[in-house]
Amino acid sequence: MNQAVLSNKQAVVKEIVDKIKDSDSTVVCEYRGLSVAEVTELRRSLRAEGIDFKVYKNTMFERACDESGFEDLKDALSGPNAFAFSKDATAPARVLAKFAKKHKALVLKKGIVEGKVVDEATVKELSNLPNRDGMLSMLLSCLQSPLSSFARAVKAVADSKGDAPAPKAEEAPAAEAAA
Repeated sequence: MNQAVLSNKQAVVKEIVDKIKDSDSTVVCEYRGLSVAEVTELRRSLRAEGIDFKVYKNTMFERACDESGFEDLKDALSGPNAFAFSKDATAPARVLAKFAKKHKALVLKKGIVEGKVVDEATVKELSNLPNRDGMLSMLLSCLQSPLSSFARAVKAVADSKGDAPAPKAEEAPAAEAAA
C-alpha cells in the first residue's frame, strides 16, 4: 500500500477517535433512501444544535472503535452510515429521532453516550429528554417552587395581620406612662 494512502487513512482514524473522545454523545444512523434535499435538511437541523454530522467509511470507523475501546459498536456498522457527534448528551438522539419520525428512511442504530455503548432503544429514550437548557430550567423551577410558596405564605400572614386594627396613638403614650 502506498505510504501516502496509509498515512491519510491513519489521519482519518485519528480524527474519528478524537471526535469520539471529545463528544459526550455519538449516534450511528443509516441514511439509505434519503434524498439529497432530505440529507441537507437533516444537516441543517443538526448544525443548528451544534452537532457535527459526518459520513465515514465503516472500516475506518471500525478501526477507530478498536483504538478507542468501543468494540461493541462495530456490529452496527453495516450499510451506508452517518455519525453524529455532540458535546450535549441528548441533542443528537433528539434531533435524529425527530427527523426519523418524518422520514422513515433514517434508521437510528446505536450510539455512545458518556463513554458507554447504548442500543437503539436507549438512543430513542434519550431523544425524549430535553436539552441541557431545558433540564436546567426544570431544575430551577423545582427549586423555585418551594421558595415562591413560602413567600406567598409569608405575604398572606402579613396581609392578614395588616387587617387587624392598629392601636390608637392616644392609647400608646398612656400605656407607656402607666409602666
